[in-house]
Amino acid sequence: MNESIASINRARHEAIARAAYDPLTGNPNDPGRVRVVRGADVWYVPRAMTDDVAYAVTLPAHDFDMLRFRHDFEYWAARCVKITDKDTKTSVPFILNRPQRRLLATLEEQRRAGVPVRVIILKARQWGASTLVLIYFAWIQIVHLRNWHSLICAHVKDAAANIRGMYTHLLANYPREYWEEETAPEFRPFERMNNVRMIPDRGCRVTVCSSENQESTRGMDCSMAHLSEVAFWKDSLQHNPLDLIRSVTSGIARRPMTVVVMESTANGVGNFFNKEWQRAVDGKSDKTPFFVPWHEIDIYSEPVDDPEEFFGTLNEYERELWTVHGCTLEAIKWYRHKLSEYIEHRSMMAEFPTTPEEAFCATESSVFSAADVARLREEGCRAPYETGEVLGSRRGTLSDISCPCFQPSPRGLAKVWTRPRKGAEYIVSVDIGGRSRHADYSVISVLDRHTERGEESRPEVVAQWRGHVDHDILAWRAAAMGRWYNDALLVVESNSWESSSDGHGRYILDMLADEYPNMYCRPSESAPLGSLPGFHTNMRTKAVVISNLIALVRDGGYIEHDGDACDELLQYESLPDGTYAARRGCHDDILMSRAIALHIHSAELSSSPALTPLDLAAILCQ
Repeated sequence: MNESIASINRARHEAIARAAYDPLTGNPNDPGRVRVVRGADVWYVPRAMTDDVAYAVTLPAHDFDMLRFRHDFEYWAARCVKITDKDTKTSVPFILNRPQRRLLATLEEQRRAGVPVRVIILKARQWGASTLVLIYFAWIQIVHLRNWHSLICAHVKDAAANIRGMYTHLLANYPREYWEEETAPEFRPFERMNNVRMIPDRGCRVTVCSSENQESTRGMDCSMAHLSEVAFWKDSLQHNPLDLIRSVTSGIARRPMTVVVMESTANGVGNFFNKEWQRAVDGKSDKTPFFVPWHEIDIYSEPVDDPEEFFGTLNEYERELWTVHGCTLEAIKWYRHKLSEYIEHRSMMAEFPTTPEEAFCATESSVFSAADVARLREEGCRAPYETGEVLGSRRGTLSDISCPCFQPSPRGLAKVWTRPRKGAEYIVSVDIGGRSRHADYSVISVLDRHTERGEESRPEVVAQWRGHVDHDILAWRAAAMGRWYNDALLVVESNSWESSSDGHGRYILDMLADEYPNMYCRPSESAPLGSLPGFHTNMRTKAVVISNLIALVRDGGYIEHDGDACDELLQYESLPDGTYAARRGCHDDILMSRAIALHIHSAELSSSPALTPLDLAAILCQ
């Protein structure tokens, strides 16, 4: 007999209740704790405490507490720390909630192992990540180490100051019987520096700064860094998160008791925080990824009078919350009502994510569905077969080039996922960028058409070059890759070359058309031969190629191997005037080179196979 919805829901609530415990007594279900009896009292203390040489069951109460403080953060927090309750605005003991307990376990696992503590936190709202990190730092500075300095860096200075304000409140309310220093627990200015405070007698400094004033972190001496709301840090040519974090963390030694915690709510994809999160998930970072879904936060709940009746009203997504994620009906009811405040579901997902993928879900202006891009990434993205700089012979004519070679170079990077196959047909598409490192990138994409494998075969990206380089060298690279891939159809997005005032771009296009054996051309009544080399992107053609790309991404119509290409899809937005563009600070160079290649491929497949490239160009541009 199937278990009723009401009984399943009740069991979920009971499991949550069983996981709760009194931090003063200690968690009896924690295998890392041991039972200790002192008179009529029973405590469950960390095993590390009873292993400490200073431990004895007969210790006086004060000494017992002081020793337990060193090994039991939750006990110290409940006995010594007061925070301001958000609802009552009164000072209350700091009792950790469910997400905070799980985060503490992550921090303590590394600390107790004697390794540097490094964590990156992807936050939902209102569970107190910053509070826990700040108080964890205070625990190390007050209970464990002297002269152990910390840094709080947020997206704006007021946010960093608010975090330090919790520390000030903590010191002002610290129990005097447990403060063993001669000077009272308080912050004092350090060396007349407005952004630095010191705890007297402990010698520990606490510095606050913001991403708006990055120069203030230069030469900072600290052993712990709390980097808050990193996804919202300034990112420009003058100030960027990578440089700031390098400045902050470069002086933090990789030794026990050092701590670096990077935390933020999500702010779309492609930014520094998103990339750091993905590196951590992929195991390529020094940081452990930590995520809290909205339904783990107890305040997100509303009463349900009739569980069976309410269950019958669940939609497809809500049923997934029930079956896959184990949410209670009360949590699902809260989610439904909260969702009504948003125009689109994906906006709700970004604020209150169920999964990390939802957290990075783009806004309602996104062109490509996050779920579709996730499928594209999961199916095809992988490390390239080889990487390096594409070099071709610079002597003779373009027709002399038979095979490029590869070597490392800071100017650009080639990625090859599959080498040329005999008899295969390819398209090489070129999106032209600038030459300086601050300009848009130039991108060369190679598409295997798989036409010899039947109509059901999907085109596949098999190689790519991306970088900044002089345009004549870019032409040689594109030609080299085209010749290598069986004299691929070479499609150059030609706007910038055609509009060059000095005629240099026009010369490069004409040279390619004269020398390369399979150059894409479009019809033009003004041209002497009735056609011009290159694909011209304008409002009409851009709408066509992007519409085709949207359909291919949605339907899994092509195979993508490059993760950066997927990032660009998620960063692509529809603007109020109906045009498309990459989100501010992001790029769409890979995307456009893919879109043009896939458009040419799709258009030719729908045409007669007997058409020549010039005939096809005439059809495409009608």
